[in-house]
Order: sequence, then structure tokens, then C-alpha cells
Amino acid sequence: MEKRPLGLVAIVVYKSFTALLLMVTSIALLLTLKNYQTLQVLSENYVLEGKSIIIDWLLKKVVNLNPRTLAFSGIGTGIYAIVTATEAVGLWYEKRWAHILVLGLVGISIPPEIYELIREISLIKILVFVLNVAVFVYLFQSFPKHPN
Repeated sequence: MEKRPLGLVAIVVYKSFTALLLMVTSIALLLTLKNYQTLQVLSENYVLEGKSIIIDWLLKKVVNLNPRTLAFSGIGTGIYAIVTATEAVGLWYEKRWAHILVLGLVGISIPPEIYELIREISLIKILVFVLNVAVFVYLFQSFPKHPN
């Protein structure tokens, strides 16, 4: 069995984890949409204790979203999860098209990430930016010379 470069394996793991998170988010959004009325009633009747501040915040955020926004977000996130999983599989099999796809998608995401960092710095934004730049640089340097 052919041994894959460690950098490539790390990117596949990162992309797979991202795809999983995106799929869970998509399912949660679509389930929220399905149970929108129930959540609305729950948020109106739920007596919150001081310990439940996060639940209160989440419920208010979700219930205040337009159902159309929930549907669009759920479907869009699901599609992006599928694309990300496809990237991971293509990279695992070291396909040239996967390198091009990841380089393109990561490359176009870097300028908005810089803008977001300028607007407001956070640990998560810095981490995502650094990971995406590392992925881009690694894949650019290891771009396959022969088509497959």
C-alpha cells in the first residue's frame, strides 16, 4: 500500500472533520425548521434558570430566525458538507482535480477571512485562517505534475 505524505493525511483529516461538523449543522438547522413551531412555544413558555443562559441565548437566536433563512442555511450547509467530503476523498486518492478544487475554494476564502480578522480578531478566526493558509501553501507546493 502506498504511503501518503503526512501533510496530505492531515489535510484529509481536517477536511473530513469539517465536513462532519457541516453535516451535523445542516441536519440541526433542518430539524429546527421542521420543529419551528415547537421551539417557538418552548421559548415562550420555558422558565429559565440562571444556569441555562446558553440555552436561552440559543433558543432566542433560532426562534428569531426566519424559517426561510433556516431552510436556506440548512440546505447550503449540507451542500458545502458534501463538497468538503468530496474534497477529502479526492485528496485521499491524490486526485489532481481535488487539489485544484481545494486550492480554488481555500484560495477564495482567504481574502474574506483577512477582512473578518481586520474587523474583529478572535482565536477561532485566527485558527481557521492559519489552517487555511497552511493547507493552501502545502497543496500549492505539492501540486501533482501529472494528471490523474
